Amino acid sequence: MAQKKVIAVVGATGAQGGGLVRAILADPASGFTARAIVRDPQSDRARALAALGAEVVAGDIDDEASLTRALHGAWGAYFVTFFWAHFSPEKEGAEAAIMARAAKAANVHHVIWSTLEDTRLLVPLVDSGMPTLMGKYKVPHFDAKGESNHFFTDLGVPTTFLLTSFYWENLIYFGMNPKPGPDGVLGITLPMGTTKLAGIASEDIGACTYGIFKRGDPMIGKTVGIAGDHTSGADMAATLTKALGREVRYNEVSPEAYRGFGFPGAEDLGNMFQYYRDFPGPFLGARKLDESRALNPQLQDFATWVTRNKEKIPLA
Repeated sequence: MAQKKVIAVVGATGAQGGGLVRAILADPASGFTARAIVRDPQSDRARALAALGAEVVAGDIDDEASLTRALHGAWGAYFVTFFWAHFSPEKEGAEAAIMARAAKAANVHHVIWSTLEDTRLLVPLVDSGMPTLMGKYKVPHFDAKGESNHFFTDLGVPTTFLLTSFYWENLIYFGMNPKPGPDGVLGITLPMGTTKLAGIASEDIGACTYGIFKRGDPMIGKTVGIAGDHTSGADMAATLTKALGREVRYNEVSPEAYRGFGFPGAEDLGNMFQYYRDFPGPFLGARKLDESRALNPQLQDFATWVTRNKEKIPLA
C-alpha cells in the first residue's frame, strides 16, 4: 500500500484547522493523513484530535525552527493566523513570513494560506469615507493577511490562496447573536444595508480546504474564495425567525455607529462591514457558491446551519 501524503495543519485546535483535520480523518480511504501542529500536544483539544487518528506534533508559528521541524516530511500544509488573539497586524505579517520560510525549508509540495483581501487596493488610505486605523490600515485583519501573500510568492512556495468568509459561528461565540431590544423583540445588528453577506460554517472551511488539497497541483498559484451562502441582513433575520420560533429583526445601522459600539475590534469590524457593503461585486464574486459546493458537496447554506445550531445561539 502506498504511503499516505501528510497534510500538516497549523491551528489544528481552532475553527479552520480543526475542520480540516476532521475532514481528512473522515475520509480514511483517501491518500491523505493529518498532522496537527499545536503549541501544546497535551491540551484537551490536541488529545481529542489524536484520539480521532491525527498525528499531533508540537510547533509554534512564532518559532521558525520549531515550525520547520513540525513540517518535516509533510506533502501539504495549511497555514492560518489568529488576529483576534492579539489584534496585531504586524504580528500576523511576521507569522506569515515565518510560515512561508518554514514551508520553503521543509520543501512542502502544496501550501494553502488562509488569507483575505487587502482592502486598501479598493479603499486607499487617503479615502476619508472609511477611517484609517493603526496609522496604515483600513481593515487591519484583512489588510495584514493580503499584504502577506508576497512572502509565499517571493520564495516560490507552491501556494493556493484561500479567501474565507464571515463565520456564522459569530452568532454563537462572538457576540453577534440576536439580542432583545427595548420591546423585548430579538434583533441582529449589522451595518450592511441591503447588501448580501458572504458567510460560511467554520467546519465547512476545513472541508473546502480538503477539496483543494485533493485536486492537487492544478490549484497551485490560484486564489480560491469560499462561501456557503450569500444572505442579506433581512434574509438572515427571517431565517432565524423561522428556525427559532421567535421574531428576529434586522437592525440596520451605519458603519459609523457600528465603529462606535466600543467593544474590542469594533472599529476594525465596522470598516470590514462597510467594505462588504460598498464592494459586493468583487467580494461576493470572489466567493462563488457553486465553486465552493464543488469543493465540498456537503456545504451548508445559512438555513441549514441555523437549523443544526439553533440551540447553541444565545438569545440574551
